[in-house]
Amino acid sequence: MRQIIILTILLLVTGCTTHYPNQDIEGKRFPNVTGTSLEKQTVSLPAHVAGKPSVYLIGYKQNSQFDIDRWLIGLDMKEVDVVAFELPTIAGMFPRMFSTQIDEGMRRGIPKELWGGVITIYEDGERIQAFTGNEKPNNARVLLLDGKGNVVYFYDSGFSVAALNELIARLAELG
Repeated sequence: MRQIIILTILLLVTGCTTHYPNQDIEGKRFPNVTGTSLEKQTVSLPAHVAGKPSVYLIGYKQNSQFDIDRWLIGLDMKEVDVVAFELPTIAGMFPRMFSTQIDEGMRRGIPKELWGGVITIYEDGERIQAFTGNEKPNNARVLLLDGKGNVVYFYDSGFSVAALNELIARLAELG
C-alpha cells in the first residue's frame, strides 16, 4: 500500500511539469541562473565564464546523458579549446526535495576530476526549460555562448558530426 501511495504522489508531482515548445534561441541572451557543481560550489551562469566563449550541454532527463557524452567525446577528439559544462536541469519541487540524493548518485558515476564541470540546476530549471523548450526531453540541448552570454549556436536534435562541425565553425568565428 505504501508503494502505491508513493507512486501516486510521484506521478502527480512529476505530471505537473509544464511542457514548453522548442525554441530558436540563437541571438538571445542566456538567462542568469544559479546551480551547484558536483564539487558543492555555487555557480552563477553565464557570469561564471564572462568574457570567454563556453559550451553548455543541457540535459532534462537521465537519458540525455547519452547525447552529452557523445558531444564531450567529439569536442575532445577534435581538440576543441572551449570551456564546456554539463548542466543537468531538473525542474519541479519534487526533484529539489531529493537534490542531495540525485547529486550523490551523479558523483558516484562521474570521475571526481570532472565534478567542477557538472553544474546541477534545480531552482532555475523551469526558466531554462522555458528558454530552450523541453519537447523531446531525452535530447541534450547544446549551446555555444559568446563571452557576453549570448547564444551563438543552438542544437537540440541529439548528436551529429555535422552539428559538432557547425559548433566548431561558430566558435572559430568568435576568434
